[in-house]
Amino acid sequence: MSSDLEQLISKGEHLFGKRGSLMSLFQTIADNFYPERADFTTVRNLGEEFASNLYTSYPILARRDLGNAIGSMLRPSSKKWFHVQTANYDRLDQASKAWLEAASNRMRRAMHDRKTQFARATKEGDHDFAAFGQAVLQVSTNMDASGMLYRCWHLRDVAWVENADGIADTVFRKWKPTAIELKTLFPNTIHRDVAQCVAKEPYREFNVQHCILPSESYVGEKKQKTPYVSVYYDVDHKHLLEERGLLEQEYIIPRWSTVSGSQYAYSPATVAALPDSRLIQAMTRTLLEAGEKAVTPPMIAVEEAIRGDVAVYAGGITYVDSVYDERLGEVLRPITQDQRGIPNGMNMQSEIRGMIAEAFFLNKLALPPPGQDMTAFEVGQRVQEYIRQALPLFEPMESEYNHPLCDKTFDIMMRRGAFGSQFDIPAGLRGAEIEFLFESPLHDAVEREKGQRFLEANSMLAQAVQLDPTAADILDSSTALRDVLEGIGVPAKWTRSQEQVASMAAKRMQDQRTAETLAQMQAGANVAKTLGEAGRIAPPGALEGAAAALGVG
Repeated sequence: MSSDLEQLISKGEHLFGKRGSLMSLFQTIADNFYPERADFTTVRNLGEEFASNLYTSYPILARRDLGNAIGSMLRPSSKKWFHVQTANYDRLDQASKAWLEAASNRMRRAMHDRKTQFARATKEGDHDFAAFGQAVLQVSTNMDASGMLYRCWHLRDVAWVENADGIADTVFRKWKPTAIELKTLFPNTIHRDVAQCVAKEPYREFNVQHCILPSESYVGEKKQKTPYVSVYYDVDHKHLLEERGLLEQEYIIPRWSTVSGSQYAYSPATVAALPDSRLIQAMTRTLLEAGEKAVTPPMIAVEEAIRGDVAVYAGGITYVDSVYDERLGEVLRPITQDQRGIPNGMNMQSEIRGMIAEAFFLNKLALPPPGQDMTAFEVGQRVQEYIRQALPLFEPMESEYNHPLCDKTFDIMMRRGAFGSQFDIPAGLRGAEIEFLFESPLHDAVEREKGQRFLEANSMLAQAVQLDPTAADILDSSTALRDVLEGIGVPAKWTRSQEQVASMAAKRMQDQRTAETLAQMQAGANVAKTLGEAGRIAPPGALEGAAAALGVG
């Protein structure tokens, strides 16, 4: 074993050892909100019942609704949820915009292809993001490099460290592949013990780790000339499996909220709802016991008078000694209980449910519908309020989650030639920095506000023109309308370029001038014809005076 591999294994063990208490916190969160993922500190057997320790499923439902909303609102498969753009998109020509739009469509089809497992990976990542405030996804190509491949890894198996810029550039991942799987992936470099297990114990698991780190942090057997290096190594045998250079970090770690001094994030939803989750479980248990006591109350019985067991179920018979004197009191009677606290408990439980729903932003996911008698100003204010409330939810998801996901996908597809030849790229896009514009309820609200402002401006101009006709020249309606159309997602091929519009306007003006000239010529011809006909009957000298008066030579 080389010293570099030994140092790499030591770094991984150090990072995994430091986050032991964090795994305990994640286990507690998973027990209350995400029982399917509750295997951070325990080993879950196949077929083991989920959530057997819970009395109400409401915290799980709240996490489920938020996790499902992330994908349905930010990455809906039935909608163009992202657009490839550049920083100077407004100044691009029509050919460049059309190329970007075609690249967006091709990239979207590649991502949502069934073989890429995009839907599965992002679904798992969304729920990890909602419950634990972070997720670990890997963007790469499949084994034969014929398409993209997306995977979501368990937070239990991944540790990372930030660089000086706050970017998680070094990532370690634990992995337990089988012997046959290692033989398939690394046919020429597996350890001899693993090779022997392929025939005898093909499904025996081995401890393997994968690390992607900057090249300057790892020398290895040969110096890599790429920014990153990927290393697979067998921990059980301390054996190197693969070492190759990478142009970028394959792992994406979207983080919701972070605190200073820690590379790990947290979920504001579960942090706020965890005390309420414990409380609602205890309340539900108490209410269930109270309801059960109300239906089948505890009984008081005379010991010598009861013969056999007390049968309080439906159709049950309890036998009493025939010589017992009923005047001494009922042989079997329920204990008197005060049930007035049950409605109060139900009300308190309802309030706790509301607090959990608010902690998971469930009351801020939908734009409140406008009232029937609202003015345009009031509608705009409601949109502004929605933006302020939804911004903490959507902003980190777009910048930390969707953007790196699309960015890495675009870079891989560009290097693979998925967008065509480099010579087919319009000149206006060569060397440009690619950015992404995402469609989301927050974006829709912002663009709706832009359209509302356009309508308000037109309304104000209509009133101003009545006082001063020159006020109509203040607003550049063509530029404003183009901005609004682009904002609501009108395809670039539906609109004409500014040069085409200017050419059409010039042609229209030229046609108008030609029509006016022809009209003037026709009017002059009619006058000349009239004068010619009048000359045959008018006295000499009268036509010259009439022509001079009409301006006709």
